Amino acid sequence: MRPSQQPFKKCLLLQANLRFLPALCLGLLTGVSSTNAADSVEQFYRGKKINLVIGSSVGGGYDLYARLIGKHFSKHMPGSPTVVISNMAGAGSNVAAAFLAVTAPKDGTYIAALYMGAVVEPLFYGKKRSTHDPAEFNYIGNANTDHDICAVSNKAPIAAMSDTLKKELVIGASAPGGATYDFPAFEKELLGAKLKIVSGYPGSREVGLALDNGEVQGICGQSWGGVAAQYEPLIKSGAVRILAQESNTGHPYLNAMKIPLMKELASNDFQRKVLEVFYAQTSFSRPYAVAKEVPPERVAALRKAFMDTMKDPDFIKDAQQAQLDIEATSGDELQAKLKELYATPDDIVKAIRKVYAKD
Repeated sequence: MRPSQQPFKKCLLLQANLRFLPALCLGLLTGVSSTNAADSVEQFYRGKKINLVIGSSVGGGYDLYARLIGKHFSKHMPGSPTVVISNMAGAGSNVAAAFLAVTAPKDGTYIAALYMGAVVEPLFYGKKRSTHDPAEFNYIGNANTDHDICAVSNKAPIAAMSDTLKKELVIGASAPGGATYDFPAFEKELLGAKLKIVSGYPGSREVGLALDNGEVQGICGQSWGGVAAQYEPLIKSGAVRILAQESNTGHPYLNAMKIPLMKELASNDFQRKVLEVFYAQTSFSRPYAVAKEVPPERVAALRKAFMDTMKDPDFIKDAQQAQLDIEATSGDELQAKLKELYATPDDIVKAIRKVYAKD
C-alpha cells in the first residue's frame, strides 16, 4: 500500500467508533492534502526556470535589488529551480506589468519586479494608462520600504526645497509611472513647485549620469538606498546635496541629518493628507508579483521563499556590501496594504486624480 493510501485505510478501521470518526479522518486527510500539495510544488519546479523580469533598465536601484534577490532565491524554493533574470524597461514598468498579465505563462514561472507607481496607477490615474489591473496580481513580497528623496548638484540655484516655490529647478526623470517622474510631477502640480521635468531617461542610473554631466540639476523620487549606493562619494564631497524626503516618516539616518519632509511644504491640512496618501506607496517600494491565475499552492511557496531569502544571512551580507536597505514585507501583508490603500476616501482619490489630470 502506498503511503498516501494509509490514512484512508485508518479511517475505514475507525468506523466502529463513529463518535470520533469525522474529526480523526479530517485531520488525517488534511495532512495528506498538505503533503501532496508540497510534493506537487516541488515536482513542478524541479528542473524548471523561474524568470525574474525587472521592469527597469540595468544598473538602477530596482535592478540592483532584483538581481541580488535572484542570486539567493533558488535555494529557498521547492525543487531548486534556476532563476533567470532579464530587464524589460518601459512606461514606468507598465511594459513588464502588461507582459506579466497578458503574455507570460500563468504557472508561477514568471515573476515581475515592478515600480510602485505601476501598482497604484489604477487608483491614482483612474486606469488612464493601464491595460491591466495590478491590484489583481498575486504579490509574493516587497523587499524594502523606501524613503525617497530630492537631491541636487552643488551647482543648482537653490539652497532648500522651499526655494522651488520661487525658482525653477531642472529635474531629470524616467517615464510617467516611475517615481523619478511621478513624484516631482505630483509635487509640481499640488504644491506649486517650479520643477521643470526632463523625462525619457531609461532609469535612475541614466538620470544620475545626466546629473553628473550637468544636463539636469537634480533628481526626485529616488530611493535613499539607491542614492546611498550610487552617490555616497558625491554626497560626502558636497557635490550632491539632499534637499527633502518624499515619505511620511522619513529615514532615521536622514532625520538625524535634519533633512525635511516634502509634505512640510503643504499649505493646508487637506493638501498634507493628499500627500500622505500619495507617499503611502513608498511602503511597498520594491514589489514582486506573479499573475493572478497562478495556483494558490505555488503562490504560497513563492511567498515563503521570498521571505526566507530576506532572512538569508548570505543575502543580508550581500545587501550590506551593496549598501541596500532591506525592510521586507510578506506577500500577504503587501496584499492587505494594497486593499487598504485602494479603499482611500473618494475626496482624496479625486484630489490625486485631479493633479494627475494636468500631467
